[in-house]
Amino acid sequence: METNVFPPNVYAATCPTRQVLSLIGDKWTALIIGLLDDGPKRFSELQREIHGISQKMLAQTLRRLERDGVISRTIYPEVPPHVEYELTPLGETLGAPLAAIRDWAERHIGEIAAARTVYDERN
Repeated sequence: METNVFPPNVYAATCPTRQVLSLIGDKWTALIIGLLDDGPKRFSELQREIHGISQKMLAQTLRRLERDGVISRTIYPEVPPHVEYELTPLGETLGAPLAAIRDWAERHIGEIAAARTVYDERN
């Protein structure tokens, strides 16, 4: 299927790149990509390492990432079935940009918390 969306413009309301921004701007996506940047992981490993994510949300996010070609899912014929998720070459290109955002969040959380306190006290 061919789409005639060129040139892409994320500021245009109808541009599909908005969907991509929504995908990569999702907190669960950023965390999943970060963990898979270290290599393939099983569902249970991802759920154990991402505190606060429900099984349903993890499954939905993994399906979206697989649909968009960012991760691949491999099923090994064992009993019980062994399933692993890993980044595709496209997904690997997201590793560094999302790592920079995660690092920025960790470096600046103190400033953000202080700004929130000042704002809340003022309002």
